[in-house]
Amino acid sequence: MKSMFIIISVLSLALIGCLSYFISTSFLWALLPIIPIIIIGIIDMLQKKQSIRRNFPVVGHGRYAAEWLRPKMFQYFIESDTDGTPISRIFRNIVYQRSKNVRDTTPFGTQLDVYAEGYEWMNHSIAAKDHHDINPDPRVMVGGPHCLQPYSCSLFNVAAMSFGSLSKNAIMALNGGAAIGGFAHNTGEGGVSPYHTKYGGDLIYQIGTGYFGCRADDGNFDPHSFQELTKDPRIKMIELKLSQGAKPGHGGILPAGKVTKEIAEIRGIKMGKDVLSPPYHKAFSNPLELLQLIKSMRDLSEGKPVGFKLCVGHKSEFLAICKAMVHTGITPDFITVDGGEGGTGAAPLEFSNSVGTPYKEGLSFVYDALIGFDLKKDIKIIASGKIITGFHILRAIAIGADICYSARAMMMAVGCIQALECNKNTCPVGVATQDASLVKGLNVDDKKVRVANYHKETMESFIELLAAAGLDDPDRINRSHVHKRIIMNTNQRYDEIFPYIPKGSLLDPDLIPEIWRGDMSLADMNSFVPAFEQVYTE
Repeated sequence: MKSMFIIISVLSLALIGCLSYFISTSFLWALLPIIPIIIIGIIDMLQKKQSIRRNFPVVGHGRYAAEWLRPKMFQYFIESDTDGTPISRIFRNIVYQRSKNVRDTTPFGTQLDVYAEGYEWMNHSIAAKDHHDINPDPRVMVGGPHCLQPYSCSLFNVAAMSFGSLSKNAIMALNGGAAIGGFAHNTGEGGVSPYHTKYGGDLIYQIGTGYFGCRADDGNFDPHSFQELTKDPRIKMIELKLSQGAKPGHGGILPAGKVTKEIAEIRGIKMGKDVLSPPYHKAFSNPLELLQLIKSMRDLSEGKPVGFKLCVGHKSEFLAICKAMVHTGITPDFITVDGGEGGTGAAPLEFSNSVGTPYKEGLSFVYDALIGFDLKKDIKIIASGKIITGFHILRAIAIGADICYSARAMMMAVGCIQALECNKNTCPVGVATQDASLVKGLNVDDKKVRVANYHKETMESFIELLAAAGLDDPDRINRSHVHKRIIMNTNQRYDEIFPYIPKGSLLDPDLIPEIWRGDMSLADMNSFVPAFEQVYTE
């Protein structure tokens, strides 16, 4: 678009000059509207704050003009999330305001229908605390009894997004923001690129079924490559991805058009084809082997925290892993729970819309299962699922999380406008594309500060909510602090929606709650599948 603008400008000036010289000087009047347009275009190309204007000189102003005019129907069209709900516009505006250090207070009260089904709120306390007296940067130490290098993790971090799915400039902006703000940046399953390490932000190295970064020639896990890579001091934790909420039961997808020579070298793959990660892991085939792999990764990385990520599917499979933990004494240092509503740049429609347990149900189940097996004391839980505001963080912790991830909000802080071009390699703001001409429009020095601003402002909001609830530590948050409207005249606390189970109750057959008995009877630590098939195929 830049080169086209330059060509059109030069040709227009040349044409007017020729007409004026050979026919009549009256054609010089045509310069009056053209020269200001050219000046605006040059300013657009030189400024570094707005990627749309930088990539699309002059015409890019159309988007900002639309935002300023804000006719209701057009605002709904350009600002809605993929689900088209007004609530998405509210959250998106919050991210933009906080990333730009713009006041995010609102006039005229709540923008939500408090009597609508699904409305949620936090209980406040008459004996509220002064938020200035609360630690502004609460952190969680991740590392169980077998971890030699525990990591002090922020409560709010960048979720998994790979280089390849995102551009190099977007990756650098995210990592630069993490370095400024002191939070962690999950690499996504695409491996560790030079852009992940350039700014020195803390990394969580994610390993998917493609084993990128520690991939042998035959596509299997390579212990030696893993050991060499994880020596990097910037890698603080390792996350083994079993499944992701956007497409659980399906491997990662990187369209061929986004596979550059550089990406192919980093991932150890060939160019010219879609990169389709396998739907399952080759390095293990049952819960016991999974835990042995986690132990091996922890040993090879010299004791760094190792955990796994999943979107909950068959509950019996997770319970089987818990049984294997009890049997072997091997536990992950953390478990990341993704929701079936997770976002992605490319996924089959049915998987995005109709597969996987939503994150609230999945998170409560994982927390309760760990409590029931008396394993929670050694394992931290990370929640990932449309976490954008301070309230979202508080709600996730109330359900059972210790730490939170955010993907889409961090992308918005980098400049994502939800153009829905992620899978086409044509992202207009240079966030989710490998087109060099578009990537240049994303200024890393500006956007990394915005990422840090967004994190800082959101954590401050969380601390203020904590104080309003009369609490002085995130550890004191529980499910009773959050309410949800079920129907017009009925609401329930989260501890009523997701009842707690007694500690250790899943270790004693006589104490197992009735609702858990069916899944517990199917859970077999020696296999993910046979017990399920045996019951439902006889």
